[in-house]
This record gives sequence, C-alpha cells and structure tokens, in this order.
Amino acid sequence: MSYLDHIRACNRWDPSRFVPFRVEGEQVGLIRRDFVPHLRGYPGVLRVREEGVAWVHAATDLEERSRLLHELLLDLHDQGIIGHIHGERYPVAAKTRLQPRLLIDRSAAPYFGVRAYGQHLNGFVRSRDGLKLWVARRAADRRVFPNHLDNLAAGGLPWGLGLTENIRKECQEEAGMPESLSSQAVAVGAVTYCVEGQHGLKPDVMYCYDLELPEDFRPVNTDGEVAGFELQPIAAVMARVRDTDDFKINCNLVIIDFLIRHGLIGPDEPDYLDLIQGLRSPLP
Repeated sequence: MSYLDHIRACNRWDPSRFVPFRVEGEQVGLIRRDFVPHLRGYPGVLRVREEGVAWVHAATDLEERSRLLHELLLDLHDQGIIGHIHGERYPVAAKTRLQPRLLIDRSAAPYFGVRAYGQHLNGFVRSRDGLKLWVARRAADRRVFPNHLDNLAAGGLPWGLGLTENIRKECQEEAGMPESLSSQAVAVGAVTYCVEGQHGLKPDVMYCYDLELPEDFRPVNTDGEVAGFELQPIAAVMARVRDTDDFKINCNLVIIDFLIRHGLIGPDEPDYLDLIQGLRSPLP
C-alpha cells in the first residue's frame, strides 16, 4: 500500500456505467444505469431516455422544484429503493453551489451523481517532541465507515449555511471547540475526487482547513458521532495513512494534502507529482 493507492481508491469509476442528469439542458449529475429504471414512474417530473435523465416539470422556483424532488425521493424511500433520508439538503448545480437548480437530500446525492461539498479540519499541535495531529475515531454506529479514523472535525456543507458558519458548527459538534478557537482555522485549499460507491457516484469537493491548537486543548464530542480522540505523533499518522486502511477513505486525502503542504512529503517521494495532481482530480 502507498499514499497514491488512497488517491486511486477515491477516483475509481467507469463513465460508461452512467448517463447524464440534466436540468434546463445543463448537466448537473450522472446517474448509474441500474438506477435509471426506478425513475420511469415519474413522467411529470423526469424524462427518462437511453441517453439520460432530464428534469421536465414546469416549476422554475427553487423551493418548488426541491419540494417535487423530495416527494419523489420519499416515494423511492417508501419502496425501499432509497434506504435513508438524511434531512440535510445539498445544492444541485453544474459549477457553483451558490446557484443551484435544485436542492436534494444529502443521502440521495450519490444516486443522482451530483457534486457534493464538505469541510475537513486538520487540528495539529507543535509540542516540544515534535508535530502531532489530532485523530478522531468514528463511532461504532455510524452508517458509513464505523470505527474508522477521521479528521478532528469534518462534515458536509448543507444549503443555507456559509463556509465559516458551518466549519465552526462542525468544530463545536464534533470536538466541543469554542468559537474563539475554531475562528482561527485557516482555509488552505480544496481536495477533489470522484468515486463510484454502493449507491452511485460521489464527485466531491472537500474544503480543507488547518488549525494549530494549544497543547492543553482536549476535544470532546457532543453529537455522538465520535467515539474518542487521540493526539498522535505525525510520523505515526504518516505510517498509518501510508500502510493501512484505518482512516475513512477520503480523510486520507486531506491528511496527504496536509503532509505535502507542511513539507513532510517532499519531492523525494517517488509519487510526489502524482500525489499533487491526484488530490485535485477533475470532476465530471
């Protein structure tokens, strides 16, 4: 296993297995062919063809369109086709999340292959015995990657919340961090990847943040999503990312980005350029 293996694992998908999802002629997602037949029962909302799926309802208002889509998703959920309704809404847009065509329940985003956005925070400490990184362990009852390691704070970016507001919320919920501390988080860029999963496609954007924490800081989870935390020497984190699958799959990318930016993975690394390029994979 290697650092590059994690990037490759986050960018595995076969374009031939998907068809476009369009709204007003603009492609906003990719739907896996085996999910398309489930959408044929909604001819007043969606037009289903061999070449793709298109929104056809006359509604142009964002909330009205989103209501219609949500009713469709609830019906699919009642049929057992979609197994979970999350409650948070993501924007459905081709390029910028600030100009959505629709709003979709977070859990349904992969079924329609729409671009999703999240925020991940690297919490680190400069101690007398070197650089250390706070690592969270996901709770055993999490639906996705239970018991896996995670970044100190991370979460999706739902519609209606700004970047600053949401990262502070995630820091408080997941690590019990006061705003006086989370407000010092530094936006350091973004990581992108596109991977096929159990329910469809995940073309994701993760906005990354660094936060240097005082040595006496102790995270405390408040939303039940984290089982515990550990402050690990950076060398131990590097080895764990490089050699194991202990971390939630996309968290590996966030940490690799951190290691490159802090000079801990340098040009002598055989895959250095591939790592840099792979962290910003083009999204469909």
